[in-house]
Amino acid sequence: DLHAQYGGVFPEVASRQHVLAIYPVIDQALRQAHVELNDIDAIAATRGPGLPGSLVVGLNAAKGLALGSGKPLVGVNHLEGHVYSAWVYSGTSQPEPKFPLVALIVSGGHTELVLAQDHLQYQRLGATLDDAAGEAFDKVARLLGLGYPGGPAIQRAAETGNPRAYEFPRSRLDNSWDFSFSGLKTAVLRQVRTLEGHVSTLPVADLAASFQAAVVEVLVDKTLEAARTHQAAEILIAGGVSANQALRNTILNRSPLPVHIPPLSLCTDNAAMIAAAGYYRFVSGFRDGLEIDALPNWPLAG
Repeated sequence: DLHAQYGGVFPEVASRQHVLAIYPVIDQALRQAHVELNDIDAIAATRGPGLPGSLVVGLNAAKGLALGSGKPLVGVNHLEGHVYSAWVYSGTSQPEPKFPLVALIVSGGHTELVLAQDHLQYQRLGATLDDAAGEAFDKVARLLGLGYPGGPAIQRAAETGNPRAYEFPRSRLDNSWDFSFSGLKTAVLRQVRTLEGHVSTLPVADLAASFQAAVVEVLVDKTLEAARTHQAAEILIAGGVSANQALRNTILNRSPLPVHIPPLSLCTDNAAMIAAAGYYRFVSGFRDGLEIDALPNWPLAG
């Protein structure tokens, strides 16, 4: 709600709100878990990538807790957290993902294909060359007057639309695992401008459905192709855009391999996924000193 008026996350507002909220949130989490700080083994915190102001607030809070409690500190990559959201289950018998796996990390700031051979072992296969998929959703939603955040707004509008109404481009980038969504975004803009000269009311549902179909097709095609090429045992989809129902349905229907998608509550940024990644780093012997700093552009893998 704080950011809706800006049509996207306003960095200064975000960091100020982090300062106000972080310690009440920590207190609430400890109370709900029925534990005290002394009962836990380590403190995990997002080190990057992300907005510098927000990262600094979280990381410094974690350092203060680590210093005051004597607990070890573990810095976690934000994208690694999204991967490990697939290991967080509550009261279910869901099997753990099996390696090797291909992970599609798709959110407002990131669209990456990663090959994981084992825990904490990543090879970056490809990434977006321009807009992330979630960013494209936000921009097209704003163009269609659907508000922010764009992902849920586009999905709702698309439910009554025809995904074949407009043949928007699919950027394949042959012989590459990379993505590009800027051309698609521009194509939607041109279509809207053309329609505005001929109709009194934009066919928003058809535009949203056709745009969504183009994004989903490219994401799924690249992911399945990467899984085949690298002989993956399973596929993992994570990040905010993994909440999109069209993406979920398409990958589940088309994949010959088991597909892991976190529950909706774990798709968008959350602390549970950072704790999961922190756990695997902690048991593998990773520790960080209080001198570590935020890394706003920290890659998950080279």
